[in-house]
Amino acid sequence: MWMVLPPSGIFQYLKKLFLTEQAGRAQVADFLRKNAANSISMANLVMGLSSVLCSLNGLHHCACWLVLVGFLLDLADGAVARQLNACSALGAKLDDFADFTTFGLATSLLLQAHGILDGLLAIVYVLAVFTRLCFFSSGVPFMYRGLPCPYGSSVLASTYLLTGGNLVVMRVVAMVMILFMVDQGFYPHDKVLESQAWKKVVYVGGAAVVFFSAFPTASLYYLLWSISYIFFPTVLWSHKA
Repeated sequence: MWMVLPPSGIFQYLKKLFLTEQAGRAQVADFLRKNAANSISMANLVMGLSSVLCSLNGLHHCACWLVLVGFLLDLADGAVARQLNACSALGAKLDDFADFTTFGLATSLLLQAHGILDGLLAIVYVLAVFTRLCFFSSGVPFMYRGLPCPYGSSVLASTYLLTGGNLVVMRVVAMVMILFMVDQGFYPHDKVLESQAWKKVVYVGGAAVVFFSAFPTASLYYLLWSISYIFFPTVLWSHKA
């Protein structure tokens, strides 16, 4: 037997159903807001792990491309978290783990260690990245201590693509990047997506060349971008620049 609700009962039922659905949508939206930046960090982690697999299988050009994509993702996750007011301790740890994987482990494999000395250099590079991630705070607002590891990885990946994987050049560049990461010099926060319009254009250009151009063009673009940050950090990349 069907039970017929009075008009007032139907109205209350529909109202309750609407409020329940509205609350559900609000919870989903809040969940997406809180985890948008974490999703970008996870994507960076996936790029790093994929780069590791590519290197282990001899696909070093693909490994370099994945590192450069991780570079873009790393610049985006912090901006998204701050824009959505979704910064968290979990997000910071996930970001560090993704950075260590992509810019430490994956990048070190580009050195193709074939002997004890080569292996030692790769280990030292990973330790430099680890040290940089653990002790990046300078105590000075808007400043880092030591070269941020994504830029070191960008230089190494770009150098590999431009030189065809010349291991002598790669080892020299790796040693230079290690020195920059551990010397505790000051570098500004690279809030590319939260700064002047020209920096956003640089970012969009980086995304365009890495997805839609040949490797030489992309590698030269990222090499110039990274070198400009390394050698002209305050003049060009400070939040006041």
